[in-house]
Amino acid sequence: MPYCIGLAGKGGTGKTTIAGLLVKYLVEKKRIPVLAVDADSNANFNEVLGLKVEETLGDAREEMKKGVATGMTKDVFMEMKLEQAVVEAEDFDLIVMGRPEGAGCYCAANTLLTQYLSRLIDNYTSVVIDNEAGMEHISRLTTNNIDILLIISDASRRGILSAARISELTDELGVRIGKKLFIINQVREERKDDLIKVAEEFGLDVAGIIPEDKNVRDFDLRGIPTINLEKESNAIKAAYEIFNNIFY
Repeated sequence: MPYCIGLAGKGGTGKTTIAGLLVKYLVEKKRIPVLAVDADSNANFNEVLGLKVEETLGDAREEMKKGVATGMTKDVFMEMKLEQAVVEAEDFDLIVMGRPEGAGCYCAANTLLTQYLSRLIDNYTSVVIDNEAGMEHISRLTTNNIDILLIISDASRRGILSAARISELTDELGVRIGKKLFIINQVREERKDDLIKVAEEFGLDVAGIIPEDKNVRDFDLRGIPTINLEKESNAIKAAYEIFNNIFY
């Protein structure tokens, strides 16, 4: 079974950037191959990883609802679409869940999707799931345990409260999670101690803090994949220290 790490957090926390740094870290540590799963309805994991996405699994669900080609079963169709949706890179791949459009039940498509996604996941050593705050996509992957859930907050009380609510939601959904850890991102040095105290108020286990980093902002503004950040970056140094404590 692969080692599955999920990331969650409200928009604007830098969650996807951290997910990309985690993929970079796992590749460098040779915990490969890595499967990156973009399970956020606002899909942009590919931009962080520097990959182009042609098709999502949401597209496959839509096509199946419209009718499968003559002579092709739904099972064969979904397996074919899943293979087409995988974007390959060196030592890691990406798959984008996407979101359905229009009304109607997606139960049949989601059942098939989960079945074949489970098969796909077993081909990898590590899986990194960049998830939206709602956790719906992670809850669909119930055939696979989430070994670690990293809940990301920005440097605000509201962000930390949102993280606490996400943690509670995973309990309500019954998602199988080995460990939940909390990361505060985009932190100024003078605010670090205060933010840790706020996190403790909400009962969150702080795995670490990632400082503000102008290199991250510059890469984002210039459209450069943040997976290409140099190791001298303060964000990378802090993130790698956190990951070292988690995996070793």
